[in-house]
Amino acid sequence: MSRAVLFDTETTGLEPLGGDRVIEVAAIELWNDLPTGKVFHTLIDPERDIPAEASRVHGMTSADVAGKPKFAEIAAELLEFFAEDPLVAHNAPFDFGFLDAEFARIGRAALDRARMIDTLALAKQRFPGMPNSLDALCRRFDIDFSARTTHNALLDCKLLAEVYVELTGGRQRGLDLAAESTIRLVEYRSEGPRTPRPVVASAAELAAHEAFIEKLKEPVWRLEQ
Repeated sequence: MSRAVLFDTETTGLEPLGGDRVIEVAAIELWNDLPTGKVFHTLIDPERDIPAEASRVHGMTSADVAGKPKFAEIAAELLEFFAEDPLVAHNAPFDFGFLDAEFARIGRAALDRARMIDTLALAKQRFPGMPNSLDALCRRFDIDFSARTTHNALLDCKLLAEVYVELTGGRQRGLDLAAESTIRLVEYRSEGPRTPRPVVASAAELAAHEAFIEKLKEPVWRLEQ
């Protein structure tokens, strides 16, 4: 079993080194690329105003984050949730850049880029030359994103988790694991190991099969091995 953390941020703008700040962080725990239901989420006081153009993207204003904790107050809990596991994000360099800028302000180390898994890069590899925004991927994988009227870190994480499952084949692996568990449960509940029973065709079934292959041109059953 392997753990990873999928996360997203919302910010006051696009320039972490130009004074823009993080106003929301959401993260979802994954095991074997599947969500476990364990979530980290918080709004953050950016200690500056939120420009109108940013509010049009994520729908949040300065009033929404007034009185919320500052980044320094949530950093330790966020890092504890991240632990040392891989970090998954869509356009991950953007989110890593903002968190690194926030960590630098409080004297903490930047995130290790070796931990980065960028779902945008994965999508571009799988669908080269096609739109690979989160909305486009949701449409492609038939994931309902009707609630996404504006950017929202927690909702975006939940949608991205579904997209990530599709990009990595995680849903199929999850089904395989569930099937394997069911088989083991049935075996456990059975009274001892089952004795194999050979299946023998009846004379009528053999005759019907012979009549069927007589109608075929060069049937494989007639080829010499």
